[in-house]
Amino acid sequence: MLADTAGAVVVESTLQERQQPDKAYFIGRGKAEEIKELVEEIDAKVVIFDDDLSPAQTRNLETLIDRKIIDRSRLILDIFSSRARTKEAQTQVELAQLTYMLPRLTRQWTHLSRQAGGGGASGGIGTRGPGETQLEVDRRATRSRINALENALDKIARQRETGRKQREGIFKTALVGYTNAGKSTLLKGLSGADVLIEDRLFATLDSTTRRVHLGYNRDILCTDTVGFIRKLPHHLVASFRSTLEEAIQADLLLHVVDASYEHREEHIATVDQVLTDIGITDRPTLLIFNKIDQIDKDEREGLRVTYPDAVFVSGLTGDGLDRMRSQIYHHLEGARVTLDLKLPQSEGRLISDLHRIGEVLTTQYVGNDVLMTVKLSTENAKCMVPNGQYRVRDEGPVDTSTGPPA
Repeated sequence: MLADTAGAVVVESTLQERQQPDKAYFIGRGKAEEIKELVEEIDAKVVIFDDDLSPAQTRNLETLIDRKIIDRSRLILDIFSSRARTKEAQTQVELAQLTYMLPRLTRQWTHLSRQAGGGGASGGIGTRGPGETQLEVDRRATRSRINALENALDKIARQRETGRKQREGIFKTALVGYTNAGKSTLLKGLSGADVLIEDRLFATLDSTTRRVHLGYNRDILCTDTVGFIRKLPHHLVASFRSTLEEAIQADLLLHVVDASYEHREEHIATVDQVLTDIGITDRPTLLIFNKIDQIDKDEREGLRVTYPDAVFVSGLTGDGLDRMRSQIYHHLEGARVTLDLKLPQSEGRLISDLHRIGEVLTTQYVGNDVLMTVKLSTENAKCMVPNGQYRVRDEGPVDTSTGPPA
């Protein structure tokens, strides 16, 4: 799928099992010669390795196989480069690319002599070739550019922090999950706002935040983040730190899983590992199985038994989105209670707040008093209605199986 997303056509694949990678070729030399014969037979232009290669391994493989060698990190970086649309994404991708390329710059100058002569009493003085000079110039230029990009991302991070401070007091959620799990489709379904949707890996590189109405007079912010993937290059995790900050700062993580993928447990484990790598281990998380319209009833019921606390939705058809909103609200507000209130009409501000934050069921004016029946979270009920006469109705456990009212 990565190769397809990058625009390559896979014509053949091969596998080797080893106790440990070969230091010179990653695969054994015999296997490398076997691949050389194969690519010559089918006239393949590129050989892609589903693991990271060291600079020396890449150089040795290219020399032996005589084809362009691309490892997993470079393939993902190429995809990110083609997907980057905003200035922030382009800056993050360029930083990751330069960090990846810095130890590999020696490969770019093999056509120039790095060392001419070098023996005898002179010790090679005055015999250095242009390759070494150019190599050092490139290294300095690359390090300088990396520093400039890191400073630019620090500035972006400060701007994001300022934006987050302006949104303080608003409950924030973040959609996280394996790439192509349908996070953008879910965000569009929840918010109704226009969001880029594409059935490709890493369609979203920039974090996109939209306001979502939960019902009960409550709105939240929901952010779509960059998709995760197995063996995510550490260059990308470091470079996309400012984007992932949105997930780090979220009050609730919405872990989206592609229910139609056969090995979904592996995707769940991968996402959990990446969240651990970026320091998110203590955040409340709601597991969301998306694309349930693509699995049959028996498979869906099996998932419900295995993951009883999960929410099952289809971002495409809208099935289950109301229950998802209700579950998010339950995380936000906790259990709700119904209050019968008797307040003096002079408490205009409190009455206004009850309309804004709660769900007012009935209102009746009797003399100078207002009789109201209001649904509130238990926390808001404690802090908002310290005065006046009220009675709490006993309604039993909160039902979150249906969605909140519009």
